[in-house]
Amino acid sequence: MTVFARSGYATSPVTQVGDHAGISSAYVMKLFPRKVDLFAAAIDDCYDRIVGTLEEAADEAGHAKTTEILDRMGARYAELIADRDLLLLQVQALASTQIPEVATAVRDGVARITSLTMSRARADAGQAQEFIARGQLCHLLTAIDAFDTDAHWAAALTTGIRHSPAS
Repeated sequence: MTVFARSGYATSPVTQVGDHAGISSAYVMKLFPRKVDLFAAAIDDCYDRIVGTLEEAADEAGHAKTTEILDRMGARYAELIADRDLLLLQVQALASTQIPEVATAVRDGVARITSLTMSRARADAGQAQEFIARGQLCHLLTAIDAFDTDAHWAAALTTGIRHSPAS
């Protein structure tokens, strides 16, 4: 995840992924014969972390109202994307959706988050859409360091948005 997050799909050689993981590139290729399969697995792992964190937040909220559950899920997500690699992997994945396998992995991840939002938080379609949209806005604001930008436009966009300092 770290290598793809920092270098992107096209410019991350499998040898670098193997080196980072402490294994040979031959072993990586045995597990994932195509680089795209490795990238899709990293995306899947990213979404597993997101969904797991959102499930924990929903569990902690218990039988609270939908808005409270979504608020807790959003707060936990804000903490999660303070991990710059997790945030950037999602950005790199979106930038590579012209590759069918990547598009499928991203679509499946978004579907899992949306389904969780609607089932566990009991959100309707509009609430689920707003939750996903705010998450994407959080990505943008975090990626461009808008929370640390002293400008009118940044203040306007960051108002009411949770932020956890980068880790």
